[in-house]
Amino acid sequence: MNERMGDEINPGPKKPRSDNLFHLGEFRTLWAAYAQSILGDQLARVALSLLVFERTDSPGWTAATYALTTLPALLSGVLLSGLADRFPRRTVMISCDLVRMVLVGLMALPGMPLPLLAGLLVLAQLAEAPFGAAQGALLPTVLGAQRYERGQRVMQITHQTGQLVGFAGGGLLAAWLGSNLSLGVNAVTFLLSAALVRFGVKARPAASADARKTRLGAQVGGAAALIWSDRRLRSLLALGWLAGFVVLPEGLAAPFADEAGGGAYSVGLLLASHPAGMVLGAALLGRAKVGDESRRRLLGPLAVGANLPLLVYWLDPSVGVAMFLLLVAGVCSAYQITAGATFVLLTPVDRRGQALGLARSGVTAMQGIGVALGGVATELTGSSANTIGASGLLGVLCAILAATAWTRARADDAQMIPRSA
Repeated sequence: MNERMGDEINPGPKKPRSDNLFHLGEFRTLWAAYAQSILGDQLARVALSLLVFERTDSPGWTAATYALTTLPALLSGVLLSGLADRFPRRTVMISCDLVRMVLVGLMALPGMPLPLLAGLLVLAQLAEAPFGAAQGALLPTVLGAQRYERGQRVMQITHQTGQLVGFAGGGLLAAWLGSNLSLGVNAVTFLLSAALVRFGVKARPAASADARKTRLGAQVGGAAALIWSDRRLRSLLALGWLAGFVVLPEGLAAPFADEAGGGAYSVGLLLASHPAGMVLGAALLGRAKVGDESRRRLLGPLAVGANLPLLVYWLDPSVGVAMFLLLVAGVCSAYQITAGATFVLLTPVDRRGQALGLARSGVTAMQGIGVALGGVATELTGSSANTIGASGLLGVLCAILAATAWTRARADDAQMIPRSA
């Protein structure tokens, strides 16, 4: 193991009598803040789409506004995630929540001009990446290395479930409350999150005493060099970025449903299938019988398995068959939890925020590029099914390469995970 990976770090809190993670007060607080924020965010996304469409009657402007709820995080993931290493991580989380509360609260004001609404939305989304980096870097400190992956699995299940519930009920709730009041509810969730973190998470010093003295460009470059210089981190990053292939059926759900003869309701079912599979896969991989080493050994095969079902799209499946394929792909995609947790544990504590931000920004970029290229290919070929099938083939080939690199990296380093977090 590289010397910089072997430094001794606090192994985390003592194990309580019950192995239930929710018996840990700090984890319970972080989970509660995360869960209610996800529901509020999904409600806000639906409310924004309705608000813009009501004012413009333009599908293009509505889609562009929805894109603004994700794209700014790509920029802030690179430039602002390092704040989680420069300052105390609890402070970063609280500050980001309060900033978003104010900005989303302004967005909720009736009659807000659309250009100003879009500007406030971009600013609010810029705060998402440093919050996520601080939370992701703090979690292994709260749980310790032995329980960190379990905690990540709980968070991932919560995220996927929150998306399902949010998209399913968000439209009804937004229609009942109205777009402006729905945005106001989202602003309140940020206030609640800040309060939970402030009073439920211990104050800790900044992870790196020297981080504030380092220029931003040097910090970003240092994190990139760290990842590139370690075969394990490189291969784990490649496994994570394979999400760019698996996301394509989501981006092409509407045209595929139309080609397959499904109604508007089938688009929602297609969109829900992959998250449902992720929840199921996370539960299966999280069983006590499946040890940590077994999960790491399965990363490669599961990465291939996540892309393999997409090849069946070349056979022009029905909506029902496509739902099953996406469910299977989602089950296999649960490997991302283990890959992400391993990546964090292999990264030095004082550089986790920036490294995690780069990794997540890469995933966002790959997903955006994948959907964009898939849309162009579908326009040229006239068949979303063929585009998804081709994406599956390319994904399988890339997954085999990433899996091979991961296997070799593991063989070179028998003691892969630091004993501390």
